[in-house]
Amino acid sequence: MHEARLLVELAGEAALLLWGLHMVQSGVQRAFGSRLRHALGLALGNPLRAFLAGLGVTAVLQSSTATALMVGSFAAAGAVALASALGAMLGANVGTALIVQLLSFDVSAVFPALVLVGVVAFRRGQRTRTRDLGRVAIGLGLMLLSLRLMLASMAPVEASPTLRMLLTALADQPLPNLLLAAVISWAAHSSVAGVLFVASLAGSGVASPEAAVAMVLGANLGSALNPLLEAGGDREDPARLRVPMGNLLNRLAGVAIGLALLPQAVALLRLLDPAPARLVANAHLGFNLATALLTLPLLPALARLLRRLLPDRTAADPAAPRYLDEAALRTPSVALANAAREVLRMADQVEAMLRGSSEAFRDTDRDAAKAAARLDDVIDRLHRAVHAYLGRIPREALGEEESRRLQEVQAFAIALEHAADVIERDLLRHAAKRQRRDGALEGEALQEVLTLHATLQEQLRLAIAVFMLEDAEAARALVRGKEGLREAEREAARRLSEGEGSAAGLLLDAVRDLRRVGAHFALVAHPLLERRGELLSSRLAADPGLVENELPEGA
Repeated sequence: MHEARLLVELAGEAALLLWGLHMVQSGVQRAFGSRLRHALGLALGNPLRAFLAGLGVTAVLQSSTATALMVGSFAAAGAVALASALGAMLGANVGTALIVQLLSFDVSAVFPALVLVGVVAFRRGQRTRTRDLGRVAIGLGLMLLSLRLMLASMAPVEASPTLRMLLTALADQPLPNLLLAAVISWAAHSSVAGVLFVASLAGSGVASPEAAVAMVLGANLGSALNPLLEAGGDREDPARLRVPMGNLLNRLAGVAIGLALLPQAVALLRLLDPAPARLVANAHLGFNLATALLTLPLLPALARLLRRLLPDRTAADPAAPRYLDEAALRTPSVALANAAREVLRMADQVEAMLRGSSEAFRDTDRDAAKAAARLDDVIDRLHRAVHAYLGRIPREALGEEESRRLQEVQAFAIALEHAADVIERDLLRHAAKRQRRDGALEGEALQEVLTLHATLQEQLRLAIAVFMLEDAEAARALVRGKEGLREAEREAARRLSEGEGSAAGLLLDAVRDLRRVGAHFALVAHPLLERRGELLSSRLAADPGLVENELPEGA
């Protein structure tokens, strides 16, 4: 009965440790998730900078798995070199070791203060970020409390004759200890939790130094399996497996060397600090530092090997999503970035439709209109996939900034889908009319339509700049371009009213369709300009190029 109670206590304390870790991760991601991902993306220029960036981001997030998902999405999309992505993972591994170093000191006395400060910030904070940081403080406090409870629960176990006999039998067999810790770390989805559990076993005298160091090796190996298994959901894109596979290969090599040198490593660690918990923490840090130092010079060769083993996928259905990684849904900032990349693919298809429409009006390619019309089906399918993916992101995991970004991604996807519908239903139909009328739209009128097509392609590029970079100048240019399209429509209507015949009617139809497309593009600029206080009810504020005799608001 006593043994069953002990197992329940240990399981509850381990669950408290994992919950505290989850609170820290979710709090940091809500407060800084998008900024952390942006900073990581900027730093992935070369392997050494990537190593430092991975270390810093993981030290803040307290999760190398979350960092692996971010880095993997960059690498799979071709945004960064594979060698740099692998360097970031080496840094992430060292980052988790630094967390364990901090928690291995006797700081359990501060957990009441952390929980108190966290609760006050969470309940009384006026800003969302203050409440998120309160969540982080509560999580750290719960982690420290769980470690203290674990040590207390394990204290009487040391006197158990049965356990002593079992541990004595396993003391000189590092492989079973390694596999046990690997399973624990894999199940916890965290090397931090796995190594802290090993530290509690060692601190209570349940695990010998040799067994504890072998378990540290196993904890590192088990945590490397999580990113690989989660990335393995997309079997059609082997490139997504490169970063987690490279990380696993690094860990396997390090574990093999660590097992071969286990007696020497234990002797050195005892000389450095014989305290059991500190020995475990130093073993974890030493393992990851040694792995990083040995692997950094070999990253280019490892990257070439991974590209050979996991080649880029062959040509696939253009309407099949490429970046909507299901594993990233647990990390909202990564999932939102993935959805944004898929929306950019929709923008590419809309631009191709505009080019096809231009060719159809020129009448240089009879099949251009049909090819452009088929792209509308591609955009529709991508649009549905993006919205279904965004719908699976847990809303409770989103911070204020991420909630706003989700709405922006949804809005731009809708705008692109509607623009594609206008091109397919109306603009291409008018291009077909022009072909049937055997050149009814010629000369200056045709040139005007072609110029407006080119203008809209530029408007689309401006919309992308606003969507990805929040470029205020591009947003202003979008709204000014919308006004220019309205003026072009007025001019076409004037020509029709002056009796210029069927050509003027066809010109007006085409210009109206193009203006509607441009209006959908301009929608992406409105939220940014409203936040900056630069948008009135229908026009840019204080822009003499757009406003003539503007009535005061409310007049």
